[in-house]
Amino acid sequence: MTLSWVRTEPRGLTVTGLPNSLVGAATMSAMTLRVDAGEYDPAAMRLELDGEPVTGAVDGSTVVYRPGALPDGEHKFTAEIPPSFLGFLRTGPGVSKTFTVDNEAPTLELTQPTGVTSYRQPVTLRGKAKDAERVSVGNLSATPADDGSFEIAMPRAQTGAQVVAVDAAGNQTAQTITAAIEQPRIKAVHVTAYGWSDDELREDVLNMARDGRINTVQLDIKDEDGEVGYDSQVPLARESGAVMRIYDAPAALRQLHDMGIRVVGRIVAFRDKTMAEWAWQNGHQDWVIQTPSGEPYSSRYGPIAFTNFANPEIRRYNIDLAVEAARLGFDGIMYDYIRRPDGALSQMHFPGSTTSPTVSIAEFLHESRDPVRDAGAEQSAAVFGVASTRPEEIAQDIPLMAKYVDYIAPMLYPSHWNAGEYGVASPNSQPYDIIFRSLQDFRTQTQGTGAKVVPWLQDFSLGVSYGPGEVRTQIDAANDAGVNGFFLWSPTVRYHLAGPSD
Repeated sequence: MTLSWVRTEPRGLTVTGLPNSLVGAATMSAMTLRVDAGEYDPAAMRLELDGEPVTGAVDGSTVVYRPGALPDGEHKFTAEIPPSFLGFLRTGPGVSKTFTVDNEAPTLELTQPTGVTSYRQPVTLRGKAKDAERVSVGNLSATPADDGSFEIAMPRAQTGAQVVAVDAAGNQTAQTITAAIEQPRIKAVHVTAYGWSDDELREDVLNMARDGRINTVQLDIKDEDGEVGYDSQVPLARESGAVMRIYDAPAALRQLHDMGIRVVGRIVAFRDKTMAEWAWQNGHQDWVIQTPSGEPYSSRYGPIAFTNFANPEIRRYNIDLAVEAARLGFDGIMYDYIRRPDGALSQMHFPGSTTSPTVSIAEFLHESRDPVRDAGAEQSAAVFGVASTRPEEIAQDIPLMAKYVDYIAPMLYPSHWNAGEYGVASPNSQPYDIIFRSLQDFRTQTQGTGAKVVPWLQDFSLGVSYGPGEVRTQIDAANDAGVNGFFLWSPTVRYHLAGPSD
């Protein structure tokens, strides 16, 4: 009998770590193959990839091999224990596996949605994803047609969300939805809860709406004292005694909406005397900003006025109010006092905080954004004018915050600027100059974030008498700066907005 050399496929070892389907680039870069040597000596194991020897690492009774990047196409991996004697009829125990690598990601062409004016409006996202087997936005997905076209029906606009196309090998291509809600140019005045409940003041505001001087009313939901102006059903608002029932929110919304007027609800977030005092007295001291010695932090707003923005319960309380208001019909939610108190940071302690106040404030906006939008409202933040140049002063980083809002609303009151800011010698006497120059900075700070800029302007006298001329000058400066309108602030809810403001 004549013996001939016969090499058969090795058997008897097991390999794990190989997917059952195509292997994509991301999977390939992280792929780890483990060959179990069983009763054999793993140090004797020989490995081959595509017929060439490769080296693995012994780990207990297994040998570990990481292929790294490989070119497209079929590849063969073999692991074998050599026979302990010359074997012409068989190899030693081993294992052989073939797999196919596909490194090319699908192409993705996204048609940005247009004509979307509200988060209450359903949106259909369209595009083409060649070679993709699935396209998704969050938990919504679609299977592309043969030509790659797809449609995803979304309950609302998903500005800032990632659209991800995935092929059979797991390769991904992503694009961001950059289309923002198409807001009308905002022409707004601020109204307190007590101002709206006053017949004379309310009628003055309605007259401004009737003759086209304003198209938006900004109405307090929770004010600087922490009082909630309408009959909120948020449990913590009721338990803490914050609910004051000053005005009828559904009736106010109905009246203004019937006139074609949008309503932005203002929530004073973390300056909240009512909640801070209640929390401190009811065993929730960690809900309050403290001194390093563990006492409530005292500020110019009072001995216990600021809640702890790092606390999950305080965050949830403000978000619950925002969501409730959005569901009632408020078109937008604006957070005010979304910052730390003034003063030296070394004298403040934020129980439970694991990051800087600046990052924590932005994280709150991130946490709030989707719940507020899901409830149908836009989200915005009122910020200090100096936040664009001195973000750490009150923990307001404009580029960071802007990623999570529809617009930033800087409070640019000329009376609040120091002499020489932005090269303006006397800001209070030069309202056009300080408004125009600071807005240029805010536009730069928000560039690429998707957020618009809508400034707060001054309609009160502090050091310099302000009337219709000064108000008009500020509005002209905002128009010339190319921003999306204005909000006027008067603490007495009496305004000097004479004639159309376009």
